[in-house]
Amino acid sequence: MTGTVTGSGSLVLVVAVFLASAVEMVEALTIVLAVGVTKGWRSAIEGVVAALFVLAALVVVFGPALVHFVPLSTLRLAVGGLLLIFGLQWLRKAVLRASGLRAKHNEDAIFAEQVAELTAAPSSNGRDATGFAVAFKGVFLEGLEVVVVVLTLGTTSHKLGLAATAAGAAVVVVLIAGLLVARQLSSVPENAMKMGVGLMLVSFGTFWTGEGVGVHWPGSDLAIPVLAVVYGAVAFGLVVLLDRAAAQRAQGTVAAGRVPNG
Repeated sequence: MTGTVTGSGSLVLVVAVFLASAVEMVEALTIVLAVGVTKGWRSAIEGVVAALFVLAALVVVFGPALVHFVPLSTLRLAVGGLLLIFGLQWLRKAVLRASGLRAKHNEDAIFAEQVAELTAAPSSNGRDATGFAVAFKGVFLEGLEVVVVVLTLGTTSHKLGLAATAAGAAVVVVLIAGLLVARQLSSVPENAMKMGVGLMLVSFGTFWTGEGVGVHWPGSDLAIPVLAVVYGAVAFGLVVLLDRAAAQRAQGTVAAGRVPNG
């Protein structure tokens, strides 16, 4: 029974980290492709390398301190609260997009916007400062979210190596997909992925916040997928309610427009 519980927790951890990392890397790759096409691949690659170097330095500096010097109960409480915030933000956006109240994330549109902005910016021969800065910013910011997810989920579950492996696999998969499909990143079902990531982060956040304040969950790690199912049902209900409310408002607007004056 203990092996089953541990295996279930590990599977949920791998899926959560993989999906979260894949979403962030798709966004980073979109920016890098735009920089490479408009400002040259030298600037894009240099920006990526510099961002990865800074991220690696942050992991080396803060990773061991987070693991060895912070009490586990405090870490779980802090991480649980952080994951709840992240997860609720992702879940809110995914619900609004699924219900049609917010435009879905479109990587092709983002690519076109980045290309337009970079094309308008002045360029120079060889190394391009604007291209370098945009590539660095995109990879660093998206990569920082991956680092936070890996460190928080990995350290609190005592499976940092497994979390890092899942993130690395996501990076490799997105990179290969990006090389194969180039600009066709809009085919990635990102909103569905964000919905899944949001559910998992909120579930992990609830689980570890509870453990941080002394809650003993029935079934230990098996409580995490149960929490995900509960939150998923709530999210589905919200999508249905918001969709119906939007449809009723649309019908009311049409009906009001048909009422004769006077």
